[in-house]
Amino acid sequence: AVRIFYDLEFGDTAREISLVSIGAVGEDGREFYAVSSEFDPLAVHPWVRDNVLPQLPPASTWQPRARLREELLAFLGPEPVLWAWYGAYDHVALCQLWGAMPQLPRALPRFTMDVRQLWEHLGRPPLPAQEGGLHDALADARHVKVRYDALAERAYRLGLAI
Repeated sequence: AVRIFYDLEFGDTAREISLVSIGAVGEDGREFYAVSSEFDPLAVHPWVRDNVLPQLPPASTWQPRARLREELLAFLGPEPVLWAWYGAYDHVALCQLWGAMPQLPRALPRFTMDVRQLWEHLGRPPLPAQEGGLHDALADARHVKVRYDALAERAYRLGLAI
């Protein structure tokens, strides 16, 4: 099993979470980044428009969800353990790439471990600040791993298994 730390940027219209971009970082050093070509930049929440869209690469590099799904599944590998920071919506948006839960590939976990909950469990210790790229999915995914690594080190010092 390989830990995969990820982050999604999305627009939320309550009925559907519209994927904008996804970044993922494997504990083995591999990275994945993609932007969906199937979201409407004019229909996203103003916060997403102001904080996420300016950081996206040119629209010519965006990809259809079907291609993004295939490439992401190949990146994740056969036994990924997913980790995110406040990952509930991220997990739903990730799963919606495939549709309803029965359509999820077997290799895709049905839940995401939450680094934010781990932080609470370990007593809310100080964490490294994110240097830059806030709300860029790949930069955020990298920082999820940085936070996890800091918390794993703390857990180890306390004699706890995570």
